[in-house]
Amino acid sequence: MLIVSFSVNAQLMKKKETFTRADSLRGNLTPLRTCYDINYYHLDVKFDIDNKFINGSNLFKFTATQDFTKLQFDLYANLKVGKVIYKGKELPFTRQFNAVFVTFPNTITKGSRDEFTVYYSGNPTIARNAPWDGGVVYTTDSLKRPWVATACQGAGASIWWPNKDHQADEVDSILISISVPKGLIDVSNGRLRKNTVLKDGYTRFDWFVSNPINNYDVEANIGNYTHFGDIYNGEKGKLTTDFWVLDYNVDKAKKHFAANVPRMLKAFEYWFGPYPWYEDGYKLIETPHLGMEHQSGVAYGNHYVNGYYAGHRGKPQGIDLSGTGLGLTWDFIIVHESGHEWFGNNITSKDIADMWIHESFTNYSESLFIENISNKLQGQIYVNGLRRGIANDEPVVGYYDVNKEGSGDMYPKGAVLLNMIRTIINNDEKWRSILRGLNKTFYHKTVTYNDITGYISQQSGKDLLPVFDQYLHSTEIPVIEFTELQGKLLAKWIAGARGFAMPLRVRGKGGEWQFIQPTKSFTPVNIKGLNKDNLEVDTFNYYIGVMID
Repeated sequence: MLIVSFSVNAQLMKKKETFTRADSLRGNLTPLRTCYDINYYHLDVKFDIDNKFINGSNLFKFTATQDFTKLQFDLYANLKVGKVIYKGKELPFTRQFNAVFVTFPNTITKGSRDEFTVYYSGNPTIARNAPWDGGVVYTTDSLKRPWVATACQGAGASIWWPNKDHQADEVDSILISISVPKGLIDVSNGRLRKNTVLKDGYTRFDWFVSNPINNYDVEANIGNYTHFGDIYNGEKGKLTTDFWVLDYNVDKAKKHFAANVPRMLKAFEYWFGPYPWYEDGYKLIETPHLGMEHQSGVAYGNHYVNGYYAGHRGKPQGIDLSGTGLGLTWDFIIVHESGHEWFGNNITSKDIADMWIHESFTNYSESLFIENISNKLQGQIYVNGLRRGIANDEPVVGYYDVNKEGSGDMYPKGAVLLNMIRTIINNDEKWRSILRGLNKTFYHKTVTYNDITGYISQQSGKDLLPVFDQYLHSTEIPVIEFTELQGKLLAKWIAGARGFAMPLRVRGKGGEWQFIQPTKSFTPVNIKGLNKDNLEVDTFNYYIGVMID
């Protein structure tokens, strides 16, 4: 998915507590949206780069989930709907904010398969600071040649093309046809079927995605690209790895990608299971923005440096968001954005309020990557270092039905939470089976908060629901309080979540870690010889407060 620098309050994460009708139209699954299930799109768009203008069409093929005569699709109000064609005739439509309502001449009956085509045009929103603010990036490369890209996660794909713009309904497959001025190349998701030289001086590139894909992942990247590729021998066989970079960056791209991509795929297939899109391949596409997890075509703008790109001072430099130095031995964008192929693209939250499902697991995947190339302790040191980015300003879970994600803490706090849950489970093979099981059970599916937290609790055999509740719905960190009464050490949790009783690792100085089971009432700590003077609490793996009376 998208990347957020913890020191910057990106627009996608900005606070908003007052919602409008426009927010509900975008975020709520009304009967006008649930009445049809999207099966296939053919998006066909021409980019007039000089005028920052687009025009084209999108074919909607769908299955009716109930009888209806009216439905909603989405397109930003600054783009004009020219016509909606159904069975060769124009349909009447109305617009409200960024929603379009189409009325059919007859009832579309439940279970029937049908289609319509939307023709549209206009000047799409220009992204001021992609990928966070969303829209189309119009810029030039270092040789002053056109370089264009789309990035639209928070804003929604309807910022540049008409679709049913809600995460809960992923299209089953899509043909993406992008026409660009002669001499330029478009790179989109999936596999290139063909390119066609058109009579008007444009070239059309047809890319096909054979797997379900979320709207915000659909991309156009236009520039003077050169292609090279390789084959990765993965869990499901031979995976094509394709790289599209600006022509003058080929040599350094070959070296940099060879050093980062195979070990990333090896680590993530080990932890999460097979790469989810073997049929569509794996691509890295150089972009003028920092990066995005565009499915099967990861957008890459990290300037071929390790760490997280932090700008120019003579030459591109990377920083380590953990402050540990461990993040400077690998390319953050390649690892993080590719991690989203499992969490975000394979497993997608139905509502953006649960964007933590994408970002928490993917931020945590950085630590698992480090563990795979080094050792477990190094991975834990890295994730511990991410605490420096936690603000505890808002809950991690956002507002449902209004297209609003929660706090940017979904990145570092979410990673810290998952490392803590692994510690509680105390069985690394089981933890790995849970991560792989999530990607198998929810393969190519959209999910809810309860789906993910319930699965982890069930598979671990531990009631972790209050733990998720405390860390994801509250800004308050639980505090473990110790006291002594008549020479006996007692402990209790101070936490707001109902039923909070998180197992905790403690020890006497120099001893072995042991688990205790505190509740929200003082209970004895039955560890021989342990007292408040020699007590040590595992605050390295547990993100908690400690109070000793």
